[in-house]
Amino acid sequence: MMKNINLLRFFAVMVASVLHDTPAVEVKEDSIRSIAVFPEEITLVGVGSVHRISVTGGMEGGFEADVTQSAEIMSENPEVAAVENDGVVKAVSIGTSKISISKDGVFANVFVRVEPAPEKMQLSFVNDVLPILSKAGCNAGKCHAKPDGQNGFKLSVFAYDPKSDYREIVKDARGRRVFPALPEESLILRKATLAIPHEGGERFARGSKPYQRLVEWISGGLPYSDEGDSSLEGIELFPVERRFRKGSSQQLLVRARYSDGTIRDVTELAEFSSNDKETASVDETGRVSVGSLIGETAVIARFMGLVDVSRVIVPPDRILPESLFAALPAHSFVDRLAYEWFRKLGLYPSEICTDSEFLRRASLDLIGVLPTPEEARSFLEDRSGEKRRRLVERLLDHPAYADYWAGKWADLIRPNPDRVGVKSVYVLDQWLRESFRQNKPYDAMIREVVTAQGSTHRVGPTVVFRDRRTPEDVSTLMSQVFLGVRMECARCHHHPNEKWSQDDFYQFAAFFGEVKRKGTGVSPPISGDFEVIYHGSGGQVKHPVSSEIMKPKPLDGPFPSIPDGSDPRGNLADWMCQPENPYFARALVNRIWGEFFGRGFVDPVDDFRASNPAVHEPLLSALAEDFVNHRYDLKHLMRTILESRIYQLSSLPNEYNLSDTRNFSRSYRRRLPAEVLLDAVGAVTQTESRFQGLAAGATARETWNYKISSEFMDAFGRPNSSSDCPCERDLKPSVVQALHMMNSDSLQDRIADSNGRVRALVESSRGTNEIIGELYLATFSRYPTPEESSLASRVYASPDSSRQTATEDVLWALLNTAEFVFNH
Repeated sequence: MMKNINLLRFFAVMVASVLHDTPAVEVKEDSIRSIAVFPEEITLVGVGSVHRISVTGGMEGGFEADVTQSAEIMSENPEVAAVENDGVVKAVSIGTSKISISKDGVFANVFVRVEPAPEKMQLSFVNDVLPILSKAGCNAGKCHAKPDGQNGFKLSVFAYDPKSDYREIVKDARGRRVFPALPEESLILRKATLAIPHEGGERFARGSKPYQRLVEWISGGLPYSDEGDSSLEGIELFPVERRFRKGSSQQLLVRARYSDGTIRDVTELAEFSSNDKETASVDETGRVSVGSLIGETAVIARFMGLVDVSRVIVPPDRILPESLFAALPAHSFVDRLAYEWFRKLGLYPSEICTDSEFLRRASLDLIGVLPTPEEARSFLEDRSGEKRRRLVERLLDHPAYADYWAGKWADLIRPNPDRVGVKSVYVLDQWLRESFRQNKPYDAMIREVVTAQGSTHRVGPTVVFRDRRTPEDVSTLMSQVFLGVRMECARCHHHPNEKWSQDDFYQFAAFFGEVKRKGTGVSPPISGDFEVIYHGSGGQVKHPVSSEIMKPKPLDGPFPSIPDGSDPRGNLADWMCQPENPYFARALVNRIWGEFFGRGFVDPVDDFRASNPAVHEPLLSALAEDFVNHRYDLKHLMRTILESRIYQLSSLPNEYNLSDTRNFSRSYRRRLPAEVLLDAVGAVTQTESRFQGLAAGATARETWNYKISSEFMDAFGRPNSSSDCPCERDLKPSVVQALHMMNSDSLQDRIADSNGRVRALVESSRGTNEIIGELYLATFSRYPTPEESSLASRVYASPDSSRQTATEDVLWALLNTAEFVFNH
């Protein structure tokens, strides 16, 4: 790419000046200034029960460290509660005690109460055995939870069907896996300890805690559960968030909450993973090891289908002073919240982008259209301080706005024309375009989709139900696109990375159980007639395992009161559009942010889950709240983002954000989508694209069906809706794309077109420098630097070049730069 050398030098000088005036502070090793203990109180039920404590030392610069192993921890009454290794407190007898902790002359206390166990307390399969099997990996997909099991022994994936697992262990093959008379001779123990050969290897050692608990359960009569058994309600992971120094470590603590009010330390039975092992890894015991890279990641703990997350933040060794961030201009709450996050991570944002960069970026992001040279010239010459805000308003009112954003939503819900018919696809497409022309409130727009009824040749949203023909298929689309929750895994078993169970999936699908269809139906390969989508009582959705008829229930919501004969989809729409809905507004905000920045706060944008936490969580929540408060106004949301300083940052990094690829301390360069790039080529060359079935002069953003052929758009990642939506666009550059731009005969024909820009410039009275300037304005929305002008002028001075061929060559070179193909 032809870089603006002067701008680079100027930027470097300015950054160096700013950072010189407010130097970073080197973090020095320091003694512990304070300590905190978690939890501050412990209640142990029954002699022999244990609970670990975590001692945290506070240091200079807001850093914290796990000092449990180096602190002095003593029990004042060891006959009641004894302290074992690594801060584990064990109940010895009934009573109370106090645990004293000291480190570097700083002190703290933990109060312990040991209560008697219930008289008839016994281990249960659900609460005690299944966690052991899950930790050992017995019910993982690569072991006994394979579709056909392993060597005649089959368990449900992640214990999603406890009753089936109990029958398999206790009753299958005449109970050969358990032997109550001699528990230690049980096959399930002998295999797991390698007393007899086992393909899965040793899962736990003979005499270990898991072994002893299984022996106790078998000898106790193999109880499934008692009526009085408490149920698991939630888990919590400590610490929730922490700033670590490089190379440090932390022992995680996982606690489970039960319906009877008890809290258990289940760290030894939890499973752990890290979203970024290079930033911080975690072993099977829950000990986190922080690497040498700066950044932020999440460490996930899973226990019996529940998930919680600990955020690990590793800032640079040098701390940027708060005064540096206080001096940054903040256009709105977006910037203020972003600066707080940057300060935590030790990131300093890039400088603001140039006027030409903002003009091109905003135009491509909001309407998918390059600014004309005249628009670029006018904007660059405007000295008003309000010109960027006025540009955003003008773009939001541009006729191309609706076509551009309708195309993005079509990627998400556009059906396969071979399944539903070409006319149905067209009707849906036109409804999308009209909705964006009206700036229809987002909640009203989605309500029309969720509750759609009528002819698929007249009512656009009904086409979604023509394409997705079962309640299960509809629910996966609705949850992923409109709530940002991928439920497909829970269709067959408990979601491996979230709390969603099969009950959750089929209760959500039950909202669509009474959707009826009347008409021709689908008849591949071309379905030309229409269907009528309507509500009719009597539809049922059954649980695939229990065959129970499921009642409609939203995700994490209560069972709604649905009057007899009414359409339950209306209740679902009401729940989705409630201001306090935890998914709806956040999913949309995240999707729009991802369009403007190349990635969302949550990435992928439609994969909200506890094990995939958002960066800038407070900013995501604030934008969602603002979106709701402005009645789901899409243009207001877009305006708020584009007018922020964060959106207007340069893509050029500084020494503090060079490695940042996910926290938005700089702009990330993004390849233009296929339709936008094709239209940009047409705008620069001033030639028209021709599309089968569309009027002359139609643009690529007006195409509504992947069957409208275009080699160019296919090469640049136009999604094919013959696969189920939502369709993911591949915006990564490729060799095919580069070769297409360099060698395409059609591109050369457009450059040399007798009615195109090159011919008009050649036949004009403009001088060489004016022609070069016009080409730069058309492609980059900026003037060339003196060096670029000099380089381009040499092409015209070549003895082998004519005015025509030189102009063609310069334009061809500009079109083949990253500066043209990317939005930066």
